[in-house]
Amino acid sequence: MSVLHITKNNFDSVQNSDRPVLLDFYADWCGPCRMVSPIVDEIAGENPQYMVGKINVDSEPELAQAFGVASIPMLVVMREGKVVNQSLGARPKAQILSMLEG
Repeated sequence: MSVLHITKNNFDSVQNSDRPVLLDFYADWCGPCRMVSPIVDEIAGENPQYMVGKINVDSEPELAQAFGVASIPMLVVMREGKVVNQSLGARPKAQILSMLEG
């Protein structure tokens, strides 16, 4: 499964997903975001049981505000349309997978 680039126009598919969702809030200029991005891509490729999406906070400020993003990278895990876990800053793959499984 590939990473979805989430916008306010396709966010409904995330909220209505029957799979756990991992959202990566990022910006192109953010160094730690660039460290997390390939890990998120790997997780998406290796775990079809999850929906994985990336949200650029610069181009989607309304979504960033809706999730209370004050610092990036911010990872959010959703189940049945509700936030069940989140973390700030770069995380290793094992910690991100643990967030999804928890």
